[in-house]
Amino acid sequence: MSTASERNPIRNRGLQMIPYGSHEEWLQIRRGYIGGSDAGAIIGMNPYSSAFSVWAEKTGKVPEFEGNISTRTGTLLEDLVAKLFMEETGKKVQRLNFTLVNEQYPFACANIDREIIGEDAILECKTTNSFVNVKKFRTGEYPEMWYAQMTHYLAVTGAQKAYLAVLSECRDFRIFELERDEDEIKALMDAEAAFWNTYVLPRKTPPADGHSATSETIKKLFDTDDGDTVDLSGIEPFFERRKVLNAHIKELNEEIDGLDNMMKLQLGSKSRGQCGRFTVSWKMQNTAALDRDAIKADYPDFDFSKYARKSRVFRITEKKGAGAA
Repeated sequence: MSTASERNPIRNRGLQMIPYGSHEEWLQIRRGYIGGSDAGAIIGMNPYSSAFSVWAEKTGKVPEFEGNISTRTGTLLEDLVAKLFMEETGKKVQRLNFTLVNEQYPFACANIDREIIGEDAILECKTTNSFVNVKKFRTGEYPEMWYAQMTHYLAVTGAQKAYLAVLSECRDFRIFELERDEDEIKALMDAEAAFWNTYVLPRKTPPADGHSATSETIKKLFDTDDGDTVDLSGIEPFFERRKVLNAHIKELNEEIDGLDNMMKLQLGSKSRGQCGRFTVSWKMQNTAALDRDAIKADYPDFDFSKYARKSRVFRITEKKGAGAA
C-alpha cells in the first residue's frame, strides 16, 4: 500500500498551504507574491503583461487583473481539460485548493491546476483559440509564457515534472511534458527575486519599456494633467535617439508603401490577387470612422464635442535651428 507522501508528494513536502474561500480572497493573497502568470512578464515572455505592469499591480498602483471572458472560459473548461488528460494518459489527478508558498522562495506562490496522484508532478490546463498558438502546437512548441509559468510552479512545488494539457479551438487536444531543470529554475527565480527586492518591496519604479501593457499602465497611473511644466534636462539622449529611430521608421514605411503601391498597380480594379502562399486583397469596405465633412455638410450645426473622447496626447516638437531637442 502506498503512503500518503507517495500518493501526494507535493502536499506532503512541507510547503505553506494558504486556504482561500473566494476569488476575492485568492486575489488578495496573490497580491503579496509573484504568481505563475507573473513569471513570464517579469522576464519578458508575456505578450499581455510586462514587468512594469506587474510592479504597478503588486504595489497597489493599479488594480490587479481580475480576469475577462477568456480567462473565465478557461476556468470553466479546466475540468474538461483535466478529464481529457486522464483519459489520454490513464493518470489520476486532483485539485489542490490552496495557494502554495515555499520558504526557499518567500516572494513566490503557486496555484497549480491539478496534482498528479502517485507522481511527483503537476498538471497545467489551458484552452486557446489563438492562431499563433495553434501553429506552435503543430511543431511541438507552446507559448514561452506557459514555459515560464510551469518552471515557476516546479520551483515552488519542488515537483519533478509538469504536464501541460491544451485544448485548442475545442477540437484539438495536446499534451506536453516539462522535466525539472535546476539551471532554468535558478535563472527564473533569481530574476524574480531581483525584481521583487529591487522594485516591489521598496516600491521603486522600474524602468519603462515599450510593451503595450506598460503603455496602458502608465496611462492609468497618470490619466490627468495639472498644466504645469517640468524640467527634463539630462535626458537629451532620449530625444536624439528617438529622432534617429523615427527617421528609420519613416524610411521603412516609405519602402513598404512603395511595395504596396506596386502591388496595387498589378491589382488594378481586381479585389484580390494570389502569389504562391501570399494572398493580397484590396476591397471596398465600411469603416468605423465617420465622415465628419459629410456630416457637417448635411448638419452644419452638429456639435461633435459632446461625443469626443478625452485622453492625454503625447507629442514632441523641436525648435527649428536648435541643436538638441
